[in-house]
Amino acid sequence: MRIFTTLPQENLAKVGAAAQAIEATGYTGVSTQENRHEPFLSLAVAGAATKRIELHTGVAIAFARSPMTVANVGWDLAASFGGARVTLGIGSQVRAHNERRFSVPWTAPAPRIREYVQAVRAIWAAWKGDGKLNYEGKHYRFTLMTPNFVPEPYDGPLPGGRRRRRPHLLKVAAEESDDVKAPFILHEEVSRAEHHAHPDGGLAARGRQRESFEISAAASSSPARTTPRSPSCSTGCAIVWRSTARPGLLASLRRAWLGRSRPQAQRHDAAGQWDQIGQGSVRRHRPPVRRRPPRPDRQGHHRALRGLVDSIGASANSAKPSDMPPDLLQDLARIPTVYRHA
Repeated sequence: MRIFTTLPQENLAKVGAAAQAIEATGYTGVSTQENRHEPFLSLAVAGAATKRIELHTGVAIAFARSPMTVANVGWDLAASFGGARVTLGIGSQVRAHNERRFSVPWTAPAPRIREYVQAVRAIWAAWKGDGKLNYEGKHYRFTLMTPNFVPEPYDGPLPGGRRRRRPHLLKVAAEESDDVKAPFILHEEVSRAEHHAHPDGGLAARGRQRESFEISAAASSSPARTTPRSPSCSTGCAIVWRSTARPGLLASLRRAWLGRSRPQAQRHDAAGQWDQIGQGSVRRHRPPVRRRPPRPDRQGHHRALRGLVDSIGASANSAKPSDMPPDLLQDLARIPTVYRHA
């Protein structure tokens, strides 16, 4: 099992030391989010301060950026730190954020994000010398690349590509990218069905094996197993709701956790009262939460994660990097996975 955590993106001056500590602890890598802060700057600082850990965006908002911009930053990170360490995670976000937060037009995300990844790869291929840049699709068109705008030669591997998981994008992710990131595992059986039914078709279409495709998720993934940091549960509940309040995931959400409390959470969401989501009915109707036992349930972790995911994010909040005990970190790292990292 590959294990990732977050960086203190709110202060770039702290990122280098934090990344070094993360590397020394034994994490596989770090992942940044595009919430309050830009996701690429912290990765550049972390890469310069470390030698081994992987550098992932988890995720950067795709449609708010041109594929040319993402191709540039991916190339620079790979050339500086090695393509094997860098993964460009992109996500479509929902319509409201695209139109009202980023002021970009909205179209169906699946075909658009397919073209997005194809365009980035076409730009990289042109920079590698594999012919003239000539990508034309319905959403993106790239046909001009003069020598002055071609980066310095780089002969190493290019960054891997990752997409944030939604059910209708899983097949596209399997066909076009190298892995997929799930916000949370809502329920073990639901996740096994949703995570694997859609990617399998996409992998088969490209003649790929499951061993070449990584499925990632959050560590505190099953609500029944989630242990909040405070008795109020406000942070934990709000994060889970905001990560799952999307049309394609509401059915899973109902089965896994919220039940009849969902309408009240939706009203809070519509009113912008996100801090209230974890204070009311969500907390009352969620399964009982027990405090973390003195010793981790190793067999339980093995059973829950074996074959379901290949890597986990031990933190979903840049302001609170993981404080996972080293012995648990080592134990999770020993869980066998289907994915085989190159």
